[in-house]
Amino acid sequence: MLRYLTAGESHGRALVVIVEGLPAGLAVTVGDIQGELARRRLGFGRGPRMRFEADDVMLLGGIRHGRTLGSPVAIEIANTEWPKWEEEMSPHPGAPSKILTAPRPGHADLAGMQKYGFDDARDVLERASARETAARVAAGCLAKALLSHLGVAVISHVVALGTARAAGHRPTASDLEAVDASAVRCFDPEAEGQMVAAIKAAAKDGDSLGGVVEVLAYGVPVGLGSHVHWDRRLDARLAQALMSIQAVKSVEIGEGGQTPGRRGSEAHDAITWDAEAETYRRETTRAGGIEGGMSTGGLIAASVGMKPLATLNRPVLATVDTATKEPTVSFKERTDVTAVPAMGVVAETMTALVLADEALRKFGGDSLDELVRNRDGFLAALATTTASVPAAGGG
Repeated sequence: MLRYLTAGESHGRALVVIVEGLPAGLAVTVGDIQGELARRRLGFGRGPRMRFEADDVMLLGGIRHGRTLGSPVAIEIANTEWPKWEEEMSPHPGAPSKILTAPRPGHADLAGMQKYGFDDARDVLERASARETAARVAAGCLAKALLSHLGVAVISHVVALGTARAAGHRPTASDLEAVDASAVRCFDPEAEGQMVAAIKAAAKDGDSLGGVVEVLAYGVPVGLGSHVHWDRRLDARLAQALMSIQAVKSVEIGEGGQTPGRRGSEAHDAITWDAEAETYRRETTRAGGIEGGMSTGGLIAASVGMKPLATLNRPVLATVDTATKEPTVSFKERTDVTAVPAMGVVAETMTALVLADEALRKFGGDSLDELVRNRDGFLAALATTTASVPAAGGG
């Protein structure tokens, strides 16, 4: 079972993540993690922080000479801006120089202040900030590395930003470099231009934009997840993981949003038998590669919707000063016009962490070699079983 825990605040000294459950023998380097963190900073419309923010990664434990030991892996991501914030974010007794009392609509500020009894919104926003996802991406780098040994690749691409929407084909696993080369991580060049124009228009108005990212997992074997308990269903686990990303407000597995309006004859993925490959196939992805809470062996697809960011460069959102109870406008922190392209990288992370956990649960093994052997044994047994079943018996 794969578990992880993050700690740290947006402007604190560092973010930390501990990942437990990785098998021994998985190759991991600082460069691998920094590469994924750099992808998280991609995207036209990001704020100035992305231009000078550096992710200073340190491997604190669980790895020796570039390979996991089977013990918990601890990773630190230092905040290179810490000297500017050391006094304001000091863990030592004292007081901040400024209290933030104009909570932003759409952010965690007010509900968090009320829940914990804070009089300063910074006590909430520092942890609620999407900066926390850097620690998740570091953990996700390990999950992706593990999945790669099982033939699984997870990618994402932006399919909508504001009112602009892509109409092109889905990228394959080999197209990830081309997706990342896009200014907005969109695989449709025509839509990319429309998205960039929409970002420029919103930036001119001091506003923000949301959008939709599609996450694709290729090579996932049949049988991850389970139908036997509510919290073991793969689609439920993915929905929770993806919905946990800051500012995400919708998750759609496959064509789930369209399915309720269809007839049953048009809503499902027909099953066929490939006699040459001796395997079952589904030529469509209406169910997103998951049926009955289990992976079908096909492409897993999920669409993730992100709302426009709550912090605007032109503060116009009406709020109430929590100290005076007088009407005011929300305060301004350094922000992006949009973070949808970067959210896609985080969505890859959350998908990879769920799939890696389910793969470890399904196949087990204390070492990477043992995990791969167990997977190979399952697939070999599956091939023997399915090949012996007539096509009419599938379903």
